[in-house]
Amino acid sequence: MTFVTKLTLQSGDRAVLERVVDGIATTVERKGAEMKGPHPSPPETLHVPQHKRTTGGESFDPWSYTVYTRTIEIVGHDEVARGVMDRSLPSGVHLGVEVERVRPLGSS
Repeated sequence: MTFVTKLTLQSGDRAVLERVVDGIATTVERKGAEMKGPHPSPPETLHVPQHKRTTGGESFDPWSYTVYTRTIEIVGHDEVARGVMDRSLPSGVHLGVEVERVRPLGSS
């Protein structure tokens, strides 16, 4: 059986995210593992209203924050995926991991 490790990386700093994703891609290619991605998702912009008083009325400009997301899938090569997950990442990058077991076609 084969394991597919899906990495989801998110950050508010696009340049830092791209640097991390490029480093992961280089490591996976150097180890000879099969990789799909990185797949970019549309940036998500979050808006938070800011009021000057708790009763309403005047308000400041809303605070906004853009989150960039990239998804990478590593097929097989569990030790390569573990090595990527154990990396230290910059403080602004969030890593989510999902592992799925895939059976070959025709097997029961």
